Amino acid sequence: MGLFLMPMMFGFAEHRRQLLDAEARRFSQEAPPFGAMAAWIVGDMARGQVGPETELELVIVQMTDEPFQRRSEFWESHLRPRVGTRYLVYTPEEVDDLSEIDPLLREAMTAGESIVG
Repeated sequence: MGLFLMPMMFGFAEHRRQLLDAEARRFSQEAPPFGAMAAWIVGDMARGQVGPETELELVIVQMTDEPFQRRSEFWESHLRPRVGTRYLVYTPEEVDDLSEIDPLLREAMTAGESIVG
């Protein structure tokens, strides 16, 4: 039996970038009425390193009493993302207290792409 090679497909990363861009635009328009005070794109997309499996990673500032681990559930249920999306939600107080020491907040504020606020 001979060796079967899958044909190489080009353009997946570009297609993924377009999907992530569309979701980020949608978030920037729909999130403020739900309480997003600020939001930044972080991670691979912010660094321009988009591949076929890249997720949209968002750092969000929102007033909430929910524990940190459960905050993303609000955004998942209200906005129902159309691509893989990671929501990292901080309160304004946490941003004030942690912006110098939390790596994600530091990345958001120095290298992230602001899409809300």
